[in-house]
Amino acid sequence: MSWLETLSDNFCARHASEDEQGAIGVLRLLEDTRARLQERFPSLPDGEVAVVLHETAVQLDLAQPVLPIVRRLTTPASRRYLAGWFGSDGVHALAPETLDERASGVSGSREMLQLTPAALYTRLVLASSNPALAPPWSPQRLRRELRWAWLTWGAAQYFSRQTSYARPAIARRLRDGAPPSFPPAVRDAHLLGGTVIDLLAREEGEQAAVALAVEAGVGSSPLEALERAFHGRSLRHTEAAWRIHLTKSAGRA
Repeated sequence: MSWLETLSDNFCARHASEDEQGAIGVLRLLEDTRARLQERFPSLPDGEVAVVLHETAVQLDLAQPVLPIVRRLTTPASRRYLAGWFGSDGVHALAPETLDERASGVSGSREMLQLTPAALYTRLVLASSNPALAPPWSPQRLRRELRWAWLTWGAAQYFSRQTSYARPAIARRLRDGAPPSFPPAVRDAHLLGGTVIDLLAREEGEQAAVALAVEAGVGSSPLEALERAFHGRSLRHTEAAWRIHLTKSAGRA
């Protein structure tokens, strides 16, 4: 297999020769995402961001060996959508055609998967704006990342615009197993974290969601940060509001 590089103003995509048109679409998506996030977040990644598009899930997992571990820790409803990873070297994701093949037949699955590169780049923006939640993953940083996973993945989902396509996966999660905790535990963070950020943005405004992501990880616990973000409202009442919002997000209201 031969690899090519395709450039845009702020990104460099490395991909198989057969994926050139898909890579152009990914770069267009990332440039649009960057322009939106630049208006909201205090900092963006420095320099050109590398984006590696893999033709198969095996290639992706070999390049990012932490991803299969994370996938095993994640609820089954969300595993399909763990189609990439990020780090100090940039973003790794499945190529667009492979993402299409990975999608289920339900509405929104394809769209949510195609936004994977945007969600991963959003994680890099969060890391740039909040170094406490940034790679490389030392043991201390990894512990902090796990505590705040609902926020980091939730913000990535919300600001990449994946949230509106997550309804079928959320509905499946609510049918399977015990009710999720609040805030969502690690196994639910990738799928349900976006509903927490969406609720905050609806009630307090999008800038409140930005502030929570930028200030998290230092000086307060996740529960303290949530209470402050909702202007001191008790966590019991915020949890009740979230569970109603979660049911609506699943289309079960």
